[in-house]
Amino acid sequence: MSPRINIVDLAPTAYTHMAGVERWLASSQLPATTLHLVKLRVSQINGCGFCVDMHSHEARGDAETDERLFSVAAWREAPYFTAAERATLALAEEATRLADRDGQAVPAEVWDEAAHHYDEETLAALVIAIAQINAWNRIGVTTRQVAGSHRR
Repeated sequence: MSPRINIVDLAPTAYTHMAGVERWLASSQLPATTLHLVKLRVSQINGCGFCVDMHSHEARGDAETDERLFSVAAWREAPYFTAAERATLALAEEATRLADRDGQAVPAEVWDEAAHHYDEETLAALVIAIAQINAWNRIGVTTRQVAGSHRR
C-alpha cells in the first residue's frame, strides 16, 4: 500500500495551520491522556490505520498502559477508565458518528455528562480535539496514508 498523494507537500499552508491546532490542543487544559484516548478512539471508528498506529505509539510514549490501549475500542466493558474519560469517549463517539442516529446527533445526556467533568474552556478544547482528529482521519483514509510510515 502506498499513499495516493502527499498533503504536506501539496497543501503546506493548510497542513501548517492544522499542525497549529495540534500545538494549541497540546497546550490546552485537556489532559494529555484524555487527548490520546480521543484520538485513538475516533481513529478506530473512522478506520484510519495510520492514525490508530500513530496515536497508539504516542500514548505509549506518554506512559499509557497496554491494558488501556487494548481496551479503548471496548471502553464501556473495561474497568480501566475514569468517569471523566468515559464521558469523553462517549462524546467523541457521538460527535464522530453524527449520521448514525435517528434522533439528536449528540444527545443531551452525553453532553451533560462531559460538561459535568470539564469546565467550559476544557470542554471547548475537547470539542476541537474531536473535530480535529476527524479531519485528520478523513485526510488519512482518503489519501491512504500507510500505518507506521510516520515512524520511518
